[in-house]
Amino acid sequence: MKCHPRESGAQRACIRMRKKLIGRADARPLAGPLSRAMTQWVRMSAPSIASTLAAQPNTLRARLAAASMIGTTLEWYDFTIYNTMAALIFNQVFFPAVDPLAGILLAFSTYAVGYVSRPLGGMVFGHLGDKLGRRAVLMITLVLMGLTTAAIGLLPSYSAIGVLSPLLLVTLRFLQGVALGGEWAGAVLLSMEHGRQDRRGLNASWTQVGPSGGTLVATAAITVLTASLSDADFVAWGWRVPFLLSLVLVAFGLWVRLGVEETPMFEALESSHRKAEAPVNDVLRHHWRRLFIAAGCRVGSDVHFALIVVFTLTYLTAVLHLSRDFALRAVLIAAVFNAISVPLFGLLSDVLGRRLVYGFGAALAVLFAFAYFPLLDTMSAFVIVLAAIAGLILHSMMFGPQAAFVAEQFATPVRYTGCSLAYTFAGVVGGGFAPLLMAYLYQRFGNTLAVSWYVAAALGVTLAAILAAKETAKRPLEE
Repeated sequence: MKCHPRESGAQRACIRMRKKLIGRADARPLAGPLSRAMTQWVRMSAPSIASTLAAQPNTLRARLAAASMIGTTLEWYDFTIYNTMAALIFNQVFFPAVDPLAGILLAFSTYAVGYVSRPLGGMVFGHLGDKLGRRAVLMITLVLMGLTTAAIGLLPSYSAIGVLSPLLLVTLRFLQGVALGGEWAGAVLLSMEHGRQDRRGLNASWTQVGPSGGTLVATAAITVLTASLSDADFVAWGWRVPFLLSLVLVAFGLWVRLGVEETPMFEALESSHRKAEAPVNDVLRHHWRRLFIAAGCRVGSDVHFALIVVFTLTYLTAVLHLSRDFALRAVLIAAVFNAISVPLFGLLSDVLGRRLVYGFGAALAVLFAFAYFPLLDTMSAFVIVLAAIAGLILHSMMFGPQAAFVAEQFATPVRYTGCSLAYTFAGVVGGGFAPLLMAYLYQRFGNTLAVSWYVAAALGVTLAAILAAKETAKRPLEE
């Protein structure tokens, strides 16, 4: 595009910078006070931001990937630990007064509290993220998340303090959910708003590697403990160790994030004085359709992941009576393939489009929901591991493009809030109650068909949301 002859040098620089920031070929100078603010900002900051978006050093790209990955790694580290303990021993530690299966249901219900509180965190930290910046909020959420996870490992058992024990567990789960409600969106935006705009799918997918990374670390820790401790020692104190180890992840996460600057897109937003006055209100009033689409596309993948990573442990150990060690190792192996394939499908969505990759994965997962349990019922170790791997690769087909797809639904002034609300609302419907509903459906009907139909229905919601959305991979981010 040629600049108008009357445009000043600073205005022409402004146009070039806007192109770099949002990838638009038709970017023009902004009128009035906004133009003057942008012009002043360009004079001061254009060289540094241009270099950031053009050719980032490998060390910076690696640090951005790690910074966006660490929060979701910690989140799903806790997810895996809690749900593993809920399936294996929490009914003994916190709910010993009820029968074993009812105790498992209560433990999963307590986990759901952490999801119910997430929308509150999404609103609070989403607002702060759009007003104060992505980086500052991510520091707060990481610390709060890590401290509450570690505190669970210090809780006295029911036998020590009675009903106060599960009440404290519920309180910690609530606080943890508030922190988690603001973590995911900030982590996605930290990498996506820093990196190349033609690789948003790949850049944002590093946040999505966190679940498999957290699952790997947590499952490995639990596997080592269960192999080295007796059942009595594991129930008495061994289960606490993985929760306390979360502090190591927090320390590493703080170190990584301290070395990453605020995103250029938020700095541009702040310098141009275009920040939303009430981001939550703006999303709910003016972007509600996009919010439904962004939330709906997450529901199916969350439920599908809960099936493979959470309910599989319960089914293999409590129904098929296979060893706990084998069940954990099967999930551990599958998580390796998930971690590898998530960024690959994120990159593929940059090439083929988000909707095609995402929708194809969801459609295949619907069919897989009915094939999964027959594969487990073979009782063959090889077949079970292969089924778990296939399930998490299908999850990667949805999860890889998901972060960019959700973030691309919202404009920069409300992007943190919109992503947070979509993530947390979907989490309540999908991930939060999925293990509980699966356990209930199996108990109620006495077979796995009801569980498969539930997973298929959730994936149907995701397919509907994808069909209702527009393709976003090749479009510039909205200002």
